[in-house]
Amino acid sequence: MQKNTSQIAAFWLLICTSCLSYAGMSDYLDQWQGAVGGKTTAGSVASGSLSNDEMVAGLKEALGNGTQYAVNMLGKEGGFLDNARVRIPMPDSLEMVEKSLRMLRQDRLADEFVTSMNHAAERAVPEAASVFRDAITSMSLEDARGILAGPDDAATRYFREHTGAALTERMRPIVAAATAQAGVTASYKNMVAQAGGLGSLLSKDSTDIDGYVTRKTLDGLFLMLAEEERRIRENPLARTSTLLKKVFGSATP
Repeated sequence: MQKNTSQIAAFWLLICTSCLSYAGMSDYLDQWQGAVGGKTTAGSVASGSLSNDEMVAGLKEALGNGTQYAVNMLGKEGGFLDNARVRIPMPDSLEMVEKSLRMLRQDRLADEFVTSMNHAAERAVPEAASVFRDAITSMSLEDARGILAGPDDAATRYFREHTGAALTERMRPIVAAATAQAGVTASYKNMVAQAGGLGSLLSKDSTDIDGYVTRKTLDGLFLMLAEEERRIRENPLARTSTLLKKVFGSATP
């Protein structure tokens, strides 16, 4: 009888131990699945191990990568001119001048002016890298949290909203120097002179070519920046560092 009692006790001890082991393994598996799936549960390794400093640093790294991508894509010969998405067109205010020139079979003058504007943007873009880097450093923790939980271009939107005016101010003299080198002003004057009396009807705003090229240059940069941000968010292979994998992996739904 004593032997049977000992055997029964051993049997129940084995069952209890097995149950506890299974429960521990189940909890571990739940945590592992949460980490792999990017869930933001309390047991998720992915979300639980992401510090505030890492969050901010990861977003700054992503913006830095996006900026470099944009500069590399646009700051080269044909970067604007040969890319239909960012190519700078004739300003709307000069539409009548362009039509007049093309009616007079002076297409070359209009095309040269457009080409010179795009080449100016291409020359200005590399100088924008330092401007963007300075702007990235001001990002706060709250900004980072909102961006990480936002849409695919949340960082780019934040960047443009909070730094657009300052970037325009700092970029304009850079663009002005580039337009001078690219011969934009000379092309403009030549084009308007050949347009006859239409030139006298142009407003002061229509002659602010530097301002126009500056806006279009920044439009192109932000477009490329948004493209790279979206790629980092959607494609794990685009997360080229451990920090990017950690930060954007934790934000995966």
